[in-house]
Amino acid sequence: MTAELAGRYFDAAMELLRRARDEEADAVAAAGAMIADSVRAGGRIFAFGAGHSSLPAQDVVYRAGGLALMNLLAVPGTVGVDVRPAVLGSALERVNGLAAVVLESSPVGPGDVLIVISLSGRNALPVEMAMEARQRGLKVIGLTSMAYPAATTSRHASGTFLKDHCDVVLDNKIAVGDAELSADGVPAPFGPASTVVSCALMQAVVATAVATLAEDGVTPPMLRSGNVDGGHDWNRRVFTEYGDRIHYHH
Repeated sequence: MTAELAGRYFDAAMELLRRARDEEADAVAAAGAMIADSVRAGGRIFAFGAGHSSLPAQDVVYRAGGLALMNLLAVPGTVGVDVRPAVLGSALERVNGLAAVVLESSPVGPGDVLIVISLSGRNALPVEMAMEARQRGLKVIGLTSMAYPAATTSRHASGTFLKDHCDVVLDNKIAVGDAELSADGVPAPFGPASTVVSCALMQAVVATAVATLAEDGVTPPMLRSGNVDGGHDWNRRVFTEYGDRIHYHH
C-alpha cells in the first residue's frame, strides 16, 4: 500500500498542476503582465500569506533564479509554524483590523502590487489585506481555491472572500480540506497538495513577468545562486542598483 499511496499522491498533484497550467493560463498571463507593468513603472512587488499559505509567498522571495524585486509582506506570528503555540497563527488570521495596521507600517504604496495567498480566502486577515491594499492604490493578485466560497461561509464581517477584492484571481484547484488521499486505517483524509500547486503558480507568474519585461526591452533584475562562482558579487550589484525597492536586504 505504501508505494501505491505515494504514486496516487504524485498522480493527484500532477493532475492538479495540469489543470492549473491549462485552466489558469489567462490569469497567469494577466498577473505576470501586472507585475511587469509595476516593475517598469518603478513599483515594488509584495507577497503575503499566513500559515502554510506563506510558503508560496516565501518561495519567490530572495532566491536563486528569482526576480529580485519580490518582497515578503510578513505579519508577525503568521509567517510559519515556528511561532509558539503554532495555533496562534490560525487565530491571528481571524483578527479584524490587523491588515490595516500591517499595511500602515509597511513600505507599500500606490503603484505597487500585492499578491495575497490564502487557500480558503475566508479569514479576516487575507480578505482585509486585499481590501486595504486596493484602497491604498495597490493592484492585488489573489491566489486561492475557488472551491471554498462555494462550500463555506466567510469569516469576515462583509461576508466576502479574498476573491472578491482582487484585480486578478488565480485558482489553485484545491478541494475543500486540502487532502488528496484516503486509506483504510487512517482516520482522516491526508496528502495536502496546496503548497505544490500554489508554488508552481507563483513561479509561473514570476516567469511570465520576467519574460514580459525582457520582450519589452527592460532588463529584469534577477538573482543568482550564491553557491555559483560570482553569485554573491552579482547579487550585491543588484541590491545596490535596486536597493530602494528591495526590502529584505536592509
